[in-house]
Amino acid sequence: MSIVPRLFDSFYEQMWDPFKDFQSTLSWDPFKDFQSTLSLLNHDDSAIMNARMDWKETPEAHVFETDLPGLKKEEVKVEIEDDRVLQISGERNFEKEDKNDKWHGIERGSGKFMRRFRLPENAKLDQVKASMENGVLTVTVPKMEEKKPNAKTIEISG
Repeated sequence: MSIVPRLFDSFYEQMWDPFKDFQSTLSWDPFKDFQSTLSLLNHDDSAIMNARMDWKETPEAHVFETDLPGLKKEEVKVEIEDDRVLQISGERNFEKEDKNDKWHGIERGSGKFMRRFRLPENAKLDQVKASMENGVLTVTVPKMEEKKPNAKTIEISG
C-alpha cells in the first residue's frame, strides 16, 4: 500500500501498451480456420485425390495399401500399363442435397482420384493381385527371384 496517492492511475490505464498487443499477436494462428473454410468453399471440387497410400517391399513382393473409406470395390479400378505403371483410380460421389437439409460442415472429399507408380524391373506384372477389406485396398505385386551369381572357383597355377 502506497502512502503517496496515485493521481495518474487512470492516465496510465488508458495508455497504449505495445507489449500487451504484441503478446496477443504471438498467440494468433492465421491457419486456424483455414482447412474447414476451404472444405466448405470447395466441396464440389474437392476430391480424395491424395488417397493415402503405403508402399512397402518385402522379400517376395511390393505391397501397396490405400485408404479408401466408404468406397466399394466396384468404385475402384486397378490397372497395370505397358510401361510398368500401376494405376489406382476411382470416384466418390457427393451425397445428393435435400432442400430441407442444413449442412454444418463438409469435410469428406468427393470426386475422382488417381494414383500412379512406376514399378521396378523385378515386378511380375502378370501375377498382380488386389483385395479390398474395411476400406483398405491392398495391391500385391510379386517380385521375380533375384538370380544369384554362380561363382566358379578357378585354380591358380604356379
